[in-house]
Amino acid sequence: MNYIQQAYKFNHDWWRYLIGLALVLVGIGVFSMPHVLAIGMKQINGTVDASKLEDINYLMTLFDPNLNLVFLLLPFTGGLIFLFLAVKLLHAQTFKSLTTSRSKIDWKRVFTIFFVWGIFTSATVGIDYFTNPENYAWNFDLVPFLILAAIAILLVPLQTSCEEYLFRGYLMQGIGIHAGNRWVPLVITSVIFGLLHIANPEVDKLGYVILIYYIGTGLFLGIMTLMDEGLELAIGFHAANNLFTALLVTADWTAFQTNSILKDLSDPTQATVASIFVPVFVLFPIMLLILSKVYKWSDWKEKLFGKITPPPKEDYKILE
Repeated sequence: MNYIQQAYKFNHDWWRYLIGLALVLVGIGVFSMPHVLAIGMKQINGTVDASKLEDINYLMTLFDPNLNLVFLLLPFTGGLIFLFLAVKLLHAQTFKSLTTSRSKIDWKRVFTIFFVWGIFTSATVGIDYFTNPENYAWNFDLVPFLILAAIAILLVPLQTSCEEYLFRGYLMQGIGIHAGNRWVPLVITSVIFGLLHIANPEVDKLGYVILIYYIGTGLFLGIMTLMDEGLELAIGFHAANNLFTALLVTADWTAFQTNSILKDLSDPTQATVASIFVPVFVLFPIMLLILSKVYKWSDWKEKLFGKITPPPKEDYKILE
């Protein structure tokens, strides 16, 4: 039984997925309240320009970077908690079946790709720093950095897991069994995933071309999930990508403005090809090729474009 097919075992009416999505939004809203209340207190004290509250860059100036990061990541924690509640209460689905088609969750896959991509990201930043030192400022301050590390290690994996379980898990399975194929959920979840980043500060700086990167990343993670029949690789990759970035380098125009080791001073418009097109059209395909060799993926056409049909009843027992 493949990854998407598993959803047939549980309550999979289309309306349950709509209610589940609504619950995720409720969770995000509830866990956004600390930020809303904190801004409200500043308004009462007269230290906030109410006319600028829709400006993300302005909001980033209201609090300490570490506190901003907490406010930014907490809503995803709420979304993840409420998503798991929806999966359990609405669908009576198991955590394992939302995660993988294997007999048990392969944590080795999660940590292997996490450390591989983390090392690659660190090496890339290090090489760029030493070859183009004029593009960076040393931003390291021990105490704020240690606080950042604690926050990031705790909350960033929750943020990325929320996105993976929602897009490559819940929606991939839900859309897949109702569309009856694999390519429709892959495309829909990737496009929605990309468009939801449209409010990021990077879009203001680089323009809508940056959406190629976000949608391309969604496709990459979705292909990884479908080919590997589970979320483990996507979870590990996404966590490494965001965590190491948050710790290593920040900039005034990025979503994560942190007390990181380095601050990027370069003009991002000068690096559009390197930051957008190279990952999507070079690095991600190479990564998929390497993973296909390591994990012996085969039958790409079937796994990416094949039909999704209810599995034989006798196959259900493997999910018990």
